[in-house]
Amino acid sequence: MSYTKEDILRIAKEENVRFIRLQFTDLLGTIKNVEIPVSQLEKALDNKMMFDGSSIEGYVRIEESDMYLYPDLDTWVVFPWVTTNRVARLICDVYMPDGTPFAGDPRGILKKMLSEAEEMGYSAMNVGPEPEFFLFKTDEKGNPTNELNDQGGYFDLAPTDLGENCRREIVLTLEEMGFEIEASHHEVAPGQHEIDFKYTDALNAADQIQTFKLVVKTIARQHGLHATFMPKPLFGVNGSGMHCHQSLFKGSENAFYDESDELGLSETARYYMAGILKHARAMAAITNPTVNSYKRLVPGYEAPCYVAWSASNRSPMIRIPASRGLSTRVEVRNPDPAANPYLALAVMLKAGLDGIKCELTLPAPIDRNIYIMSEEERVEEGIPNLPSDLKEALSELLRSEVITEALGDHALAYFYELKEIEWDMYRTQVHQWERDQYMTLY
Repeated sequence: MSYTKEDILRIAKEENVRFIRLQFTDLLGTIKNVEIPVSQLEKALDNKMMFDGSSIEGYVRIEESDMYLYPDLDTWVVFPWVTTNRVARLICDVYMPDGTPFAGDPRGILKKMLSEAEEMGYSAMNVGPEPEFFLFKTDEKGNPTNELNDQGGYFDLAPTDLGENCRREIVLTLEEMGFEIEASHHEVAPGQHEIDFKYTDALNAADQIQTFKLVVKTIARQHGLHATFMPKPLFGVNGSGMHCHQSLFKGSENAFYDESDELGLSETARYYMAGILKHARAMAAITNPTVNSYKRLVPGYEAPCYVAWSASNRSPMIRIPASRGLSTRVEVRNPDPAANPYLALAVMLKAGLDGIKCELTLPAPIDRNIYIMSEEERVEEGIPNLPSDLKEALSELLRSEVITEALGDHALAYFYELKEIEWDMYRTQVHQWERDQYMTLY
């Protein structure tokens, strides 16, 4: 919905809004906010609200800390779960004091990539994200335990799916906030859930993912549960993904559809997929950004480990759903919900556009179950693996001019530094598995 400054001031008064959260996202994908009283709303709407950028991961040094928040008026929403002293939210872009966009703002990085697509004639990138999450019970202090809230399976119902009431309230809350929910269901693993919302343009989709995470965690806490978007919280069950359905449009026409093609895919769609596949290993550090992400990307749990595509097989990284016409799209299946959605969509778009620019040749589809193929068969078919850990993914990232260009020098340098630290902390830690395995053996 589009709002003017006058609309927002009027609604704030009518809804008795007392506080406004000026929300933005750091490089690691964590939602940050500056909360202001309603008396400061007009100042915020005039882009005059300043904050200390040196306190935010991946932003700036203390010597150059002053930054400004420019609210996107169309992201105005009043939180339904706060009924007294009501709270509203505006998502902001981050600017420098000289009025230029901040190079390390993830939302700005995505907007820059969307401008590049527009220069190539594509008016919109549409995205339908599918973020999955787990619900765990909490202890008497409200901290998460390792105990799941149910033992349900795929599409199960209550009483097996004890998260059903919580999930239903999440859906109702999201709808109150303007989401169009298409489906919600229990996922494959016990305690795992998925709520699908209607596709929209890429910037709005990334905003919605961040809002979705906030709502899920808030409502879960009200039900005495802890929601986590950690990619693989438990050994031996499926992890959580964030499949991203995507397509490019030229005006009202889907640039991925060609009715004369055997699969209904245009040359543009094939070039785009070829770009995604070519840069998949380099993108992994962004689409799968944590040490834990690579515990999900292993055979046996339906997560894609292999860089391939198919229109009839769910084991490759890219799947082509059956819908055609305006709904023609590619489903990129390796991203997980720990990813910063702005950066993940930016690098996928950059990779796809590179495929279009260079008219890259799309490899033949792999319509066999890749999980049961031998390594020799995969090599023979030309099917690479995704990186096996974060360190390998970071090395691949640095080798890619295309993906590093999408991030820009500032974001790349800070992101890489933060992730190197994460990897080193993990690498030097002694884990319980090692003690169980080696303490008595040696």
